[in-house]
Amino acid sequence: MSDKKPYILLSNDDGIYAPGLAALHTEISKIADVVVVAPDSERSAVGHAITLSDPLRVWDYKKNGDFFGYAVSGTPADCVKIAYWALLERKPDLVISGVNRGSNAGINAIYSGTVSAATEGTILNIPSFAVSLTTYLEPDFSYAAKFAGKMAQHVLENGLPTGTLLNINVPPLPEKEIAGVMVARQGLSQFKEHFDKRVDPNNRIYYWLTGEKIELDQGPDNDDYAIKNNYVSVTPLHYDLTNHSFLTNLKSWNIEK
Repeated sequence: MSDKKPYILLSNDDGIYAPGLAALHTEISKIADVVVVAPDSERSAVGHAITLSDPLRVWDYKKNGDFFGYAVSGTPADCVKIAYWALLERKPDLVISGVNRGSNAGINAIYSGTVSAATEGTILNIPSFAVSLTTYLEPDFSYAAKFAGKMAQHVLENGLPTGTLLNINVPPLPEKEIAGVMVARQGLSQFKEHFDKRVDPNNRIYYWLTGEKIELDQGPDNDDYAIKNNYVSVTPLHYDLTNHSFLTNLKSWNIEK
């Protein structure tokens, strides 16, 4: 890196008020000029949705009387888009999304707004990564934010391949109990879901989604395995969704005739 401070965009899906974003801001501000553009409220599990049928509204969000960032009435992907095309003074050197509350390993990466903010950065040809703390219970974001700062310097120094982002998941442990860092592939999993049927005070039926993640892949080199064994998992993801290994087989169906 040069002597000039890097310019880093922070976003998330837990909203601009989230403590994970505040912890990340504190840590990344030690090494960079930071700008925050984040949803005005929680937008968890919205995936890569973008807003087309409604206007996006943006306002300054102040913390303890000081400007903290821009709050956006949209999704995480919206935030990165509008930051790049309308709000920022120059192109960021890096996009970091997080620190998310809850795991984004395995199938969660598909649904995650946190990962999608980083994906949008990658689409805009900005090196990007997402970082999540794998708990919802009394989260302490300090080590995850510290690791994000260390990872930011690695990415700034080494770059990332075109179209590739990093998905980082940090176990909810004190730093001294972290076993290490594992470069891991995305694990295979699915959700066993249940819609809890309820009735509101006006006697109208509604449904509340619940469920649990079922791991289909117990291999020792995937992200869920890493987290369970107290490792930080770092997974390179690509937004090219093509199943390249099936292309030849599919062509043999002669559907093009």
